[in-house]
Amino acid sequence: MVCALGAAVCFGTASVLQAMAARAAARPEAAGSGVDTALFLRAVRQWRYLAGLGLDAVGFVLQIIALRHIPIYAVGAALAASLAVTAVVSAPLLGARLSRLEWGAVAVVCAGLLMLGLASGEEGDGEGTLALKLGLLAVAGLVLLVGAVAGRLPEGSRALVLGLAAGTGFGVVEVSVRLIDSLSLRELGNPALYALLLGGAAAFLLLTSALERGSVTAATAGLVLGETVWPALVGVVWLGDRPREGLAWLAVTGFAVAVAGALALSRFGEPKEP
Repeated sequence: MVCALGAAVCFGTASVLQAMAARAAARPEAAGSGVDTALFLRAVRQWRYLAGLGLDAVGFVLQIIALRHIPIYAVGAALAASLAVTAVVSAPLLGARLSRLEWGAVAVVCAGLLMLGLASGEEGDGEGTLALKLGLLAVAGLVLLVGAVAGRLPEGSRALVLGLAAGTGFGVVEVSVRLIDSLSLRELGNPALYALLLGGAAAFLLLTSALERGSVTAATAGLVLGETVWPALVGVVWLGDRPREGLAWLAVTGFAVAVAGALALSRFGEPKEP
C-alpha cells in the first residue's frame, strides 16, 4: 500500500507538470484530433513534461510492486488519490488555492484509503485465461480507436470521452501487470504484454490531449472512473482478489469513499472565469 501511495504522489505531481507543458504547447489549428501525436512531440521538448515522464516512470515501478502484493481495487483507489496530490501540489507550483470543500475532499480520499488499507488482503492467485488476455489486447486497441475519433465530438463531451478512454488504457496496464509472470523471453507470446504496451501508450497520448482540450473536470472524472471501476471488477471476478476475512464491507466502503472523493476533486483545476 505504501508503494501504491508513492505511485499516486509521483503521478499526481507529474500531472501538474504535464498539464502545464501540454497547454503551453497547444495550437488552436490542431484541435480536431483526439490522438494528437504532434501535441505530444511539442510538449515532450519542454523540461516540465520530461520531468513529469520521469516521475511517471518511478510511479509505474512502484505501481508494479503494489500490484504484485495487494488487490487491484486497492491499487486503483490509491492511484485515484493522485488527484488529491495534484490539488495539493498545484498550490505551490501554480499559485492555486484550495477551498474548504476541496480540502474536505482530500480528507475524504485519505479516509477511504485508510479503510482500504485496513481491509485489503493479499493479491488473488488467479492467473487469468487466454481469453482475458486477448480481451485486454482488444480493449487497448479500442482505446486507441476511440481516441482517434474523439476529436470530432462536440466540445462538451470530447474531454470526458478522452479522459475515460485514457483511464481505460491505464486500467489495461493495471490488469496486464498481474497477467505477466516475468520479463523473460517466454513472455513474448503473452498477449497481456502487448496489451500493456499498447494500452499505456494510447493512454499517455489521450491524457495529454484531454488535459489540453475542454473541461478539466470532465477529463479527470473520466480518468478516475476508467482506471478504477472496471479493473477492480476484473481483479475480483477473474483474478481472485479478496479483502481480509470479515472486512468486505470495509473494503467496499473504502473504495467507494476514495473514488467519490477523487471525483469531487476532479473540479479542481477547472479554469475560472475572470
